[in-house]
Amino acid sequence: MIYLSAEYILSAIKQLASTHAFIGITFLTCKKNNLPVGSPIEFMMDRQTKLFMTNVHKICPASDFYFQPYQTIKGKQWLASKYPSSGLQAINTQTFGTAFIHDRNSKLWAWSEDYVSQIKKIAITKEEKRAPLSAMAVWVLKDRKWKDTATLEDVISKFIAEYHLTQDECKELFSNEQTFPNVAAFQPEPVSWNQLSNSLSAPPDAAPEQEGTLSKIELTNVGPCDHIEMVLSPRLNIITGDNGLGKTFLMDCAWWALTNTWTGNEARPKYAEGSKRASISYVIAGKSKLSKETKVLYDNKNLTWKRTSDTATIPGLIIYALVDGSYAVWDPSKNLSKNNGTKVFTRKQVWNGYESSIEGLIRDWVRWQNTPDKYPFDIFKQVLAEMSPPDMGILIPGEPVRIPNDSREIPTIQYPYGTVPVTNSSAGVGRIITLAYLIVWAWNEHKENCKLRGIKPDSRIVVMVDELEAHLHPKWQRTILPALVEVQKHLASELEVQFIVATHSPLIMASSEPIFDINIDKLFQIKLSTETADAVLCEEDYIKYGPVNTWLTSPIFNLSQARATGAEEAINAAKNLQLEDEPSDADVQAVHQQLVQCLAQNDPFWPRWIYFAEQHGVIL
Repeated sequence: MIYLSAEYILSAIKQLASTHAFIGITFLTCKKNNLPVGSPIEFMMDRQTKLFMTNVHKICPASDFYFQPYQTIKGKQWLASKYPSSGLQAINTQTFGTAFIHDRNSKLWAWSEDYVSQIKKIAITKEEKRAPLSAMAVWVLKDRKWKDTATLEDVISKFIAEYHLTQDECKELFSNEQTFPNVAAFQPEPVSWNQLSNSLSAPPDAAPEQEGTLSKIELTNVGPCDHIEMVLSPRLNIITGDNGLGKTFLMDCAWWALTNTWTGNEARPKYAEGSKRASISYVIAGKSKLSKETKVLYDNKNLTWKRTSDTATIPGLIIYALVDGSYAVWDPSKNLSKNNGTKVFTRKQVWNGYESSIEGLIRDWVRWQNTPDKYPFDIFKQVLAEMSPPDMGILIPGEPVRIPNDSREIPTIQYPYGTVPVTNSSAGVGRIITLAYLIVWAWNEHKENCKLRGIKPDSRIVVMVDELEAHLHPKWQRTILPALVEVQKHLASELEVQFIVATHSPLIMASSEPIFDINIDKLFQIKLSTETADAVLCEEDYIKYGPVNTWLTSPIFNLSQARATGAEEAINAAKNLQLEDEPSDADVQAVHQQLVQCLAQNDPFWPRWIYFAEQHGVIL
């Protein structure tokens, strides 16, 4: 079985914007129930219209309001539950009273003999006011199951038959125009409110979003740029670019936009004299809808950002691994006071603990390991295994040990050559076990605090990592990004994670090829504009370049050659010499010595060079 697609339903809603609500609600309710013409019968108009609206117009399961796509005076598309017996009743008995045979306070109703012309005279003042038949059919029958062979014509035919529409009604009240997008009319699953909500306004009684991700951030006259706008994907976002162009700065601003806190110094306007106004704009994506775009201006007088205490922040969990080795965690579930859900820890604090904020990796590791039910230690082991270096095998926790001058039990890792206390681990291993611990710790703390408050844990979180490749051997750089993306499945089966990752590494980029999905992932590059010498951010088409050296010479890293600088200079000198009509023997010998010094013996440039030298009679 198949169902009408979200794209067709949203298109139908737009097409019905000029249609009078009477045709879409009261008329269809009466036709559905075979209201007779000329001979009144007992008919519970309010009850039947309410039943119809409940079946067709209750599209948000968490709301008591009805959504109506039709013409409205004040743009009011959400109607209160009392509408069928209040606002609609007045329309039925007063505005369209001539279309019915009905006495006031009576339960007897019938269509008048000329009801079609009466409806047309009031509701269809212009030709474009006629209701699009196909759009009405899609809207009303949007929840129906259809055979796999169904077409839009089947939907229209079913609508006409089920609502007993006559030829005269179809001709006078409806149009046959179809303006649907060039997409599939059906989808394999029934459409959900989540699929529609981003394109529709939220109902008045919608509860605040309890979780979210970053949908967009825009910087104007801030830091190193005149203007940067980044529209993010829901899963993986990779930011590349040369040093000093603002990758870290952009991530810090993203953190601030989401949390209203800075991990370090505040961002400053690009123009210190204040001649141009600086602003940061952003949009937060909740689970069911986008927030309104928030624009925060810089207050030049008070040297701060003019953000009020009630400005929206992300209502979910964020973990940010900073480039200096520190870590920031935002979790509103830990503290209900505004703008007080963030903690920034140094690496030392993450390991050794900090006041009452975090016990630290060393104590938590041992405590988790000794817990009878092994939770969350089993999750920690799975995450650690996922992120392990390929050349050393899986990082397996050993038994805790005591070491000199330390009263604590110290966790250990079993390496192929023996068991080593984590305090003696390399910088690369230390960074990975720290990140693995912090992700598990933050998620566990979030669950515990949600339990105390009697609310459900988030199903969407954000993980930000600056310079993912820091301290990692090339073998590890080839595996860390796919491993990080896979971590979410070990935390919770339904958890969705948005990753924002900055990198300089072609190995990281090469490792993204098996996992990058252009439908849910994006690649960005910050580079200098050749016209303005200003830093600009571009969303790049994702291309699989294959070998790492091809990534180096791709537009992402833009190296002329995947070689050392000296080798590149020597080859360029050789190529320039080959363009000369009569190069001297001395020049050929000099360039040859440069090549010998810089190129490997099996470099593919040698055959070309040796042939050239021999053609000019130079003995090498």
